Amino acid sequence: MSLDDAVTDPAPVAAWAAGLPPVPPYGDLPVPDGVAVVGLDVPVGRLTALVAAPDGPARGAVLLVPGFTGSKEDFLPVLRPLADAGWLVVAHSRRGQPDSVALGGREDYAVELEGRDVLDVAALVRAGIAPGLPLHLLGHSYGGIVTRAAVLADATPFASYTMFCSGPRGWALTDDLPDDRPATEEQALATLHEQVALARAAVGTGLEGLDAAARFATARLADAALPGLEVGLLTLQTVPDTTDDLAAVTRAHGIPVHVVHGDADDAWPVAWQRDMAERLGARYTVVPGAGHSAQVDQPAATAEAWSAFWADATS
Repeated sequence: MSLDDAVTDPAPVAAWAAGLPPVPPYGDLPVPDGVAVVGLDVPVGRLTALVAAPDGPARGAVLLVPGFTGSKEDFLPVLRPLADAGWLVVAHSRRGQPDSVALGGREDYAVELEGRDVLDVAALVRAGIAPGLPLHLLGHSYGGIVTRAAVLADATPFASYTMFCSGPRGWALTDDLPDDRPATEEQALATLHEQVALARAAVGTGLEGLDAAARFATARLADAALPGLEVGLLTLQTVPDTTDDLAAVTRAHGIPVHVVHGDADDAWPVAWQRDMAERLGARYTVVPGAGHSAQVDQPAATAEAWSAFWADATS
């Protein structure tokens, strides 16, 4: 099947989305009409995903990867807007995130292994829809670190790459930390363990006094695999700057890159993200009135920025 056939014929998209195994929704956040909750069976095990398919022809597919304490539900506000713009959207929870497969120890959550999961999901998406359909990759926050590892390992599946509210490297302990983050790895882990214990205790006693978003976030933290959270936390401090390597790979494969963040993003310094975009030769977009989760703060503007870039990348 040619690229033109894949884009103009909606039948393969609908058949693929309908053929995935359904799974129960996680938590009590409402899932929009037209969004399916499914399982993606890849070598690591079953990763849960949200899939939104366009009603008509598909312009391409997009794979959205969530961040550190996140999950596929972080993308709920933009799934239907993106599908309505013609994209088949797949957002999956990473290993160790509820309710995807959980593994035993820290060694099971290395960034390189998570990058391999992204490539496995990409292979499933590309094989399941139609050969040649362009696939665009996006990583949010820590998901940017994971997807960067995937692109560095094998860039060939992707028509474009977006780093969304993510940075070029981890926060070293020698950096001027932007808030009251712990100053040592031991303190960081102790704080994480305390937060997880509090979340689990809150779930055990009931969450009736919290609003829907707070109930969901508390339950998600309680249900996440602790070794995965530990690795994520330490990686956010230690991951090296591989921007130049990423630039070499994306340029060699002709893959357009997009760096996007909210104007009030406080997870990575805006200056770091702007510099990263320059080094990558990337399109650079700042979403007004948005923080670290611009897709929640300004879903329409964020979805429009992503969609415009993907359209240009495949034109």
